[in-house]
Amino acid sequence: MKHLKMTTFLVAAMLATGAAAQQDGGRLDLIVQPEPPGLMLGLVQNGPTQMVAGQIYEGLLRYNTDLEPQPSLAKSWEIAEDGMTYTFNLNEGVTWHDGEPFSSADVVFTTKFLQDNHARFRAAFSHVESVEAPDANTVVIKMKEPYGPFINAFEAGSMPIVPAHIYEGTDYATNEMNATPIGTGPYKFVEWSKGSYIHLTKNDDYYMDGLPHIEDLYYRVVPDAASRAVAFETGEVSVLPGGAVENWDVKRLTEMDGVCSTSDGWEFFAPHAWMWLNNREGPTSDKRFRQAVMYALDREFVKDVVWNGFGTVPTGPVSSKTNFYTDDVPQYPHDPDKAKELLAEMGYDGTPVRVLPLPYGETWQRWAEAVKQNLEEVGITVDIDSADVAGWNEKTANWDYDMAFTYLYQYGDPALGVARNYTADQIKKGSPWNNVEGYENPELDKKWAAAAIEPDNAKRQELYTEIQQQIVEDVPVAWLLEIEFPTIYRCNVKNLITTGIGLNDGLRDAWIEQ
Repeated sequence: MKHLKMTTFLVAAMLATGAAAQQDGGRLDLIVQPEPPGLMLGLVQNGPTQMVAGQIYEGLLRYNTDLEPQPSLAKSWEIAEDGMTYTFNLNEGVTWHDGEPFSSADVVFTTKFLQDNHARFRAAFSHVESVEAPDANTVVIKMKEPYGPFINAFEAGSMPIVPAHIYEGTDYATNEMNATPIGTGPYKFVEWSKGSYIHLTKNDDYYMDGLPHIEDLYYRVVPDAASRAVAFETGEVSVLPGGAVENWDVKRLTEMDGVCSTSDGWEFFAPHAWMWLNNREGPTSDKRFRQAVMYALDREFVKDVVWNGFGTVPTGPVSSKTNFYTDDVPQYPHDPDKAKELLAEMGYDGTPVRVLPLPYGETWQRWAEAVKQNLEEVGITVDIDSADVAGWNEKTANWDYDMAFTYLYQYGDPALGVARNYTADQIKKGSPWNNVEGYENPELDKKWAAAAIEPDNAKRQELYTEIQQQIVEDVPVAWLLEIEFPTIYRCNVKNLITTGIGLNDGLRDAWIEQ
């Protein structure tokens, strides 16, 4: 059997700049908004969950701002020349936070655990034939076919490694340890005072020498956006993650003395906002209605006024920041007259549609109000159906909505972060992170599958262009904004963002200048 090594990645475990000046200790207070519905990253993938739990759990790899893989639980890896075998060599001496040893058996178990609980993982691993552990520090993954994007599927949010000794043989959803998560990451869970804070502390047994630097992390839950801004102004918190304050406060806060900001750390995610449109029933099941919605929306106004210019109006399902994007698709400028024509053609009778905002702050509520106004201007009757985060999860997961706001991450490649929202095999009731709208197009499903495994990038682009053109014609969802999320922080916090995954990727390199 031909078994050639295409390349081996060996990168130093610690690349932080200014190492001589680094200081250990201290406490870092960050905002988490809204409060996560849970911290078991294998079961819950909300943005706030990923940000906090990314310090507790780890993936096999991390990714830099150019989306190149970096070591994490895997210290090195090899990809066979034919692309059919991936071999991961794990770090030795790694323990779970409860002291139990971590091994390749945990990785194998995780691949089974996530199959039923993680839509993005399920899509990526549909190309996998087998996962084996020849010894305690080696994992070998054999593919059904070559799948180029696969090497980008191993960060903590996409494939959080979970402890087999805690979950094997249990009901995952009701396991009591979900409330006190155990990982291998640089920080350990200490306490969750609901409605107040989540406290993590330094993992003194972390397998990377000298890391982490900060002693304690406190994720502060402050429901009111104005109060979050005040907490930063007064020094009560030192880090405002993207989206933690309303957009109109960003300029004022970043102009304060000793305050820094950055848009780095979102390269891997490219957050893409839209409204799911229920393709199964009601007015939204008619393509003409969905097209009318697109023409009715004044998306440029929302970008400039509601989002203060932090974003780009999208042309379709693939972000302009993601590989294989094209703008050669049907266009939907703000055209109320065209929207009215389509509604008249379909015989829309004024049946109300329920719009479910995303419960992530006043900006999102204002966005819902702007959408309501746009739709009512063309004759669509709108009821706003608000819910908290848990309620939003439940309603979208159980398809109890007509139009629902969301934003999802793209992960650098349509095969990883986009396809899961539009292929029929990702229609699964009970999850709000897959094809929630119920869009089905068998011909496009074939193209999605072919594009994922096509080794020639020019041919992949052709396929993805065809996919984008058809999907934009069908409008299964209403694309709203490619979001920009500036992170605001005190300048004495160093190395806060060192990868393309930003604050979600673990604060193991961060330190505080005293």
